[in-house]
Amino acid sequence: MSLESVRAFFAVHAPDIDVIVTEQSSATVPLAAAAHGVAPEQIAKTICVRSGEITALVVMSGTSRLDNRKFRDHFGAKPRMLGGDEVAGITSHPVGGVCPFGLPSPIPIYCDVSLKRFPEVVPAAGAINAAVRISPERMADLTAATWVDVGQDPVSGGDAA
Repeated sequence: MSLESVRAFFAVHAPDIDVIVTEQSSATVPLAAAAHGVAPEQIAKTICVRSGEITALVVMSGTSRLDNRKFRDHFGAKPRMLGGDEVAGITSHPVGGVCPFGLPSPIPIYCDVSLKRFPEVVPAAGAINAAVRISPERMADLTAATWVDVGQDPVSGGDAA
């Protein structure tokens, strides 16, 4: 029902945005980029992390990686990526379809500044073959996300998570 919770979210909060369901899987960044005809950087991947006692979603450019130092400086603890069962339990979305929309309960959402360079990004929409096209600013507004800079610097590479 994850796809349905995302559709219900958009029906209420942004009825002008259509959920796009494709025949092919878009469960990985390369698959999503091919399915939607965009560069991998334009895919807005959502990762579920725990930092100390806080569990949160971080949405970032498809080719970005978390920078442990930046994350630790911002959140006060190192990020720990959650396993698939735990992610599905928290978000109701399967791995490959995780997104900040249609969540069963409130969870802190953060959008990395790596998304701001695009007028439109393509995040998943609750299923491994569903997505939406949306501006990063509107996605952040709709999900009450906080903007952060926790991605690796594309030039230096940083400390990977």
